[in-house]
Amino acid sequence: MAVLPIRIFGDPALHSPALPITAFDDDLRVLVADMVDTMHAAPGVGLAAPQVGVGLRLFVYEYTDTDDVVHSGTAVNPVLLVSPPPVEEADEDLDSEGCLSFPGERFPLVRSADALLRAFTVTGEPFEVAASGWLARIFQHEYDHLDGYLYVDRLEFSYAKAAGKIARKRSWGGPGQKWMPGVDTFEGGA
Repeated sequence: MAVLPIRIFGDPALHSPALPITAFDDDLRVLVADMVDTMHAAPGVGLAAPQVGVGLRLFVYEYTDTDDVVHSGTAVNPVLLVSPPPVEEADEDLDSEGCLSFPGERFPLVRSADALLRAFTVTGEPFEVAASGWLARIFQHEYDHLDGYLYVDRLEFSYAKAAGKIARKRSWGGPGQKWMPGVDTFEGGA
């Protein structure tokens, strides 16, 4: 398959709600395989279709938890139910999050501890995953991409201000900006 370029903060594909998938066909299977290759090359634990410039409701994920259990899959047309997030300030260590579309940076963000993902596989079979901890965070992060949000859009004021400063310094914020996993690098990792 192929590694795809990842869109950077400010690209319109990242800031628009994605459309439902209607065809479970070979084109979808190729897109999913390319997204998995891209996620691995980046490297990341999740990747949503808008991040590669495709405005469809789809994300892939692969995460190994502390018990060495690998959680991986493809979520087509997902619905995500979450517990209420705690009302507290984000912890800089425990809540630190990054994004392949805001590469090389991490900021703390409070997320819900539990999530229930309902979606379809690449072949159209329905499935459900109950998640907690980091897997729940990954689902929320990728699901946000499908609604046109990046995690930096949800940061507390001081962190949002710092993210804005970084975006301006790197001249991010417009259409067509992207990076290529395996070719481009960012200090601090993606």
